[in-house]
Amino acid sequence: MWKFPAERRIKREKRGRRRCIADRTALITTMGRIIFYEGRNFQGRYYECSSDCADVHLQLSRCNSCRVDSGLFVLYEKPNFTGLQVLVRPGEYPDSQRLMGLSAADCIQSCRMIPVPSPVFYDSWPGVVVPYCIYLPPQHRSQFCLRIYECENFGGQMRELMEDCQSLQERYSMSDCQSCNVTDGHWLLFEQPGFRGRMVYLRPGEYRSLRDASTGRFSSVQRIMEAC
Repeated sequence: MWKFPAERRIKREKRGRRRCIADRTALITTMGRIIFYEGRNFQGRYYECSSDCADVHLQLSRCNSCRVDSGLFVLYEKPNFTGLQVLVRPGEYPDSQRLMGLSAADCIQSCRMIPVPSPVFYDSWPGVVVPYCIYLPPQHRSQFCLRIYECENFGGQMRELMEDCQSLQERYSMSDCQSCNVTDGHWLLFEQPGFRGRMVYLRPGEYRSLRDASTGRFSSVQRIMEAC
């Protein structure tokens, strides 16, 4: 079938330019979604959340189950991001008591969304730029850097971590971690070696005192690899 010269030229340009342009990449934050339910097993009224929520009770009278459709979230036992913390990934959690490891019902009262990056590569032809997402290779992911201190207000022995540590005592001879400075990445602190026990979520920033976050000592540190 005969086509106008201009139409043939446009089709050739589309085929020629429809490729990944490596120097025009960017990272966008994928919005996660978590759904809270008043009853166990996803029963009763529900509330969909795609950001931080300081008080779930402003939306629901109670919360006894949840489902994570996408993204990463940290759930908190009390309002304003305080109390016991649990990291949840996509999946179904039919019983908040079992999830949080507490005997009391209605033990999810606030949550934080952890930003997860998606790479964007641009497909282009004259006058059109179309972004699409592909897998981000490990070497292009965000760096990790955490400075931990033995005492509050950045006092005492200091160590800089860029990878997971299963035992602060064995590797650095640090008996405790009472303050820290997160310069890159998102991290989890655990009370027991081997990433066990109660945890505390750390995003970039300064933490002059970790005493309010836990009644015990911190013994291991783990990176959240999915986070940016």
